[in-house]
Amino acid sequence: MSDAATSDALKVIPIRRSKRWHILVFLFPAFVVYTAIMILPLIETLRLSLYNVVDNQSVFVGLNNFKVLFGDERWSHDFWNALGNNLIFFAIHMCVQNPIGVALAALLSLPKLRFVALYRTAIFLPTLLSFVVVGFIWKLILSPLWGVAPELLNFIGLKSLFAPWLGRPSTALITVALISVWQYVGIPMMLIYAALLNIPEEVIEAAECDGITGWSQFWKIKLPLVLPAIGIISILTFVGNFNAFDLVYTVQGALAGPDGSTDILGTLLYRVFFGFQLQLGDRSMGATIATVMFLIILAGVSFYLFIVQRRIRRYQF
Repeated sequence: MSDAATSDALKVIPIRRSKRWHILVFLFPAFVVYTAIMILPLIETLRLSLYNVVDNQSVFVGLNNFKVLFGDERWSHDFWNALGNNLIFFAIHMCVQNPIGVALAALLSLPKLRFVALYRTAIFLPTLLSFVVVGFIWKLILSPLWGVAPELLNFIGLKSLFAPWLGRPSTALITVALISVWQYVGIPMMLIYAALLNIPEEVIEAAECDGITGWSQFWKIKLPLVLPAIGIISILTFVGNFNAFDLVYTVQGALAGPDGSTDILGTLLYRVFFGFQLQLGDRSMGATIATVMFLIILAGVSFYLFIVQRRIRRYQF
């Protein structure tokens, strides 16, 4: 065989990879639906925040709506009050709900604990309930007239501690936040519980060989390994709380009383955009509030992705 024939035989025939058009076919319906119900409304909201209605005509006003929202006394008082309540609402969830979720997950992961499935189901069950059901049930429980809370406190000799917590401006927001904690504490519990179960057995065995057991093992070995899950829970809590509306609306109504003490950005947006009672809706200012909410959530998510998550990875590796 000649050298030319040998070289021809050794030539590598390139393999043509077929274009995977079927992936686009399957993604296209989801892309269309997501664009229709998420992207386009977001773009329209951002556009509306830059316009205002003057003489029944839409006029471009730039950032003037934001100046009015932040500085005009007609709007700024309600806005800053709602933003402050939102921050308190978020802080209660971060300081109460998530630590309780971590503690419950740690208890459920104990190898000698019996009836784990029963406890797990009972704790997670309120998460599956409708916010309307949860709000109505807790309004009945905490009612000073026909609620069971006074009788339960009287049964254990603490009836003097009972007060109309939902009717007092000083306690209404905390009470609504704790109701939300009761409903959603199962989510951080399940996420942390799953993360604890995914820790390799070799790591646990190595810790036991070094004499690290019990709660010392949890704090020194397990907790650092589930920090990514805790970070995800924190950002989900942040996004969920700044989008909160349903429970406050169910328990306290659109006015978020008493005296606006439970008013958050979600309820303020509802009243401004759609109007309430004798107040007419204002689409431009409603879109401005929604844009501010979007920017706050975007800033929080970006802070987590580009700063917190990187530090967690450096801590682990």
